[in-house]
Amino acid sequence: MAVKIRLRRMGAKRQPSYRVVVADSRYPRDGRFIEEIGFYDPTKDPSVIRIDNEKAQKWLQNGAQPTDTVRALLKKSGAIK
Repeated sequence: MAVKIRLRRMGAKRQPSYRVVVADSRYPRDGRFIEEIGFYDPTKDPSVIRIDNEKAQKWLQNGAQPTDTVRALLKKSGAIK
């Protein structure tokens, strides 16, 4: 089972907000997930990024692969050095 840390789109049309989730790579983008570890809202100025760094580090140590966008968000939040 390949586990990924990725964004799950929420919100209405043209008003996206995202949840940072840990999911099996075979599931659809907005489908089933294992655990929610954070929130990202790009529509605010400045963008709102709230990620539970302890949970993120736990999943990274267990082998979860973040997507490119999530990797950048984790660096901004301090979960990745």
